[in-house]
Amino acid sequence: MAPVFSQIYAAASPLLRMRDALDASLNRCQPLAALAARLYVAQVFFASGLTKLRDWDTTLALFTDEYKVPLLSPTLAAWAGTTGELVLPVLLALGLGGRIPALGLTVVNAVAVVSLMEIAPAALQQHITWAVLLGGLAIFGNERWSADRFFAAKTG
Repeated sequence: MAPVFSQIYAAASPLLRMRDALDASLNRCQPLAALAARLYVAQVFFASGLTKLRDWDTTLALFTDEYKVPLLSPTLAAWAGTTGELVLPVLLALGLGGRIPALGLTVVNAVAVVSLMEIAPAALQQHITWAVLLGGLAIFGNERWSADRFFAAKTG
């Protein structure tokens, strides 16, 4: 029986080496993928925060009439949401603060979905996509291309 296994292994060995090379190549892409995810999600939320700032009266009206944020007054919810959408994306894009910006934006994202009385299926799908990307960043971290890693290397 042993010769059969050695023949199978010999036949599969080139495929296993190809798989290992593919794994190594994809592993080298992880920092770029994390950076791309951070920049994409940061841009989406930062743009939303800027929109709220541009017309604060409309923002307050939306939080009063349309967005029903639980436990917060409309004014406090508008300030908290806008601040989160402006500060957390900058931290996320820079890779500063570890996983906290990703978790914070996950909360902002979840509150946005919960607070809307009606949400179009396409809009819900976008929120789900952002949640998946933020979840991945929260679980796997910022990777090597981040301010956190840069400062750790300088102080370590």
